[in-house]
Amino acid sequence: QAQLVESGGGVVQAGGSLRLSCAISLRASSIYAMAWFRQAPGKEREFVAHIRRWNNWETSSTDYADSVKGRFTIDRDIAKNTVNLQMNSLKPEDTAVYYCAAADLLYKIGAYYHSHRNFRYWGQGTQVTVSS
Repeated sequence: QAQLVESGGGVVQAGGSLRLSCAISLRASSIYAMAWFRQAPGKEREFVAHIRRWNNWETSSTDYADSVKGRFTIDRDIAKNTVNLQMNSLKPEDTAVYYCAAADLLYKIGAYYHSHRNFRYWGQGTQVTVSS
């Protein structure tokens, strides 16, 4: 059974930074994309960022929700088999539970990785709270 374990959440003041990390037990070759989603109380789970592989992770490409572009950065450490989310200039509206996800299907259209329905494996989530 695949395991994804997030870490790095916490409480930070507006304007501050946090770095989330997700350790993955799946083989890199079986993963086509990794993503971060978030869910605030009373809201649906929403896409934050994804990183998708090209040539078995020799290269990769990224995409972000408009609300986090220029503030968040997703990256992949192949050697450690982790995916990370660097979050800068945090705002109170970024407060949510953040989930790491892995997709084992290849979609040629990158936008398909914006939907949580296209990710099979999920972490347990980590709380991020941004105070004003």
